[in-house]
Amino acid sequence: MKLNHIALVRLSALGDIVNATIVLQFIRQEYPEMKIDWICEEVFAPLLYEHPLIDQVHTVNLKKIKKEKSLRLLKQTVTKLKNLPKYDLIIDMQGLVKSAIVSRIIGKNIHGYDKNSARESLSSLFYASTSDIPYEISVIKRNTALINDALGLHVNDEMIDAKKPTLPVYEKTSFTQESYAVFVIGASWQSKIYPKEKVAEVCNALERKTYIVWGSEKEKSDAEFVALNSNYAEVAPRLDLKELCALIGHASLVIGNDTGPTHMAWAYNVPSITLFGPTNERMIYPTNINIAIHSDSKVDISHIDKNDFSIKDIDPKTIANKAKELLK
Repeated sequence: MKLNHIALVRLSALGDIVNATIVLQFIRQEYPEMKIDWICEEVFAPLLYEHPLIDQVHTVNLKKIKKEKSLRLLKQTVTKLKNLPKYDLIIDMQGLVKSAIVSRIIGKNIHGYDKNSARESLSSLFYASTSDIPYEISVIKRNTALINDALGLHVNDEMIDAKKPTLPVYEKTSFTQESYAVFVIGASWQSKIYPKEKVAEVCNALERKTYIVWGSEKEKSDAEFVALNSNYAEVAPRLDLKELCALIGHASLVIGNDTGPTHMAWAYNVPSITLFGPTNERMIYPTNINIAIHSDSKVDISHIDKNDFSIKDIDPKTIANKAKELLK
């Protein structure tokens, strides 16, 4: 079947969408004339609106529907999805029941993960074709393997290593003119967060201007603590997604927890250190300049222990020394 127009479904979260954008450049290489649409949660759409390899970004607001229990909004969303173009192929890159249902409302020719490799096995019931890709492997390799199967591509490790930036590249802003590092202090779970006291220690040992990125009032308070306890740390301004991309994309180094803004560094080919406690390197694609430092916990990625706070045991000196090596 000739593919003229496809849809990629990756609704959330920020880091997962960042890691999924790797597939775009490889699809374009093989199918330069094909139209590519992306369906995601409304809050993350600004990350993709200016992407040069995406034709249209369509949004849903499932979180709002769930929170407000709004039947009216649900009906509006279903109608909106049914009125999207008739795609030749829909690829569910998320593997959840909610993403599978969204895909099924859009059309019938859906490719996704099979019951053994989907994050939620029931999602596989909605697909016309599936791929068996182990859940335990790197999310980057899962994304490219899924696209390989769905579109007949042959993306390999060498191609991933040689990738171009996977997100839109923005010009420098008023606060990204000088050389600087970035420390991402937030995360979706408390157990994934490196202690603010030790963040300050890392900044002092690194001896380089470091913006502390925050995304909530609690994180802003922690950022202010770090800045008060390190002459090298500066609280980043409130940033929208485009400004965050600009900050990360022009940094000399990014250090952070296992969370979206940290993963942006890999997307932009910027040196980075990702800190792991209850999760592991499956969440990244390690390179010579994108490395992981993790606690001594033995992680079962299929049964994550959200009460594992071992990230606090990582020595700040270890982080600072690795950071200095990367900056060389």
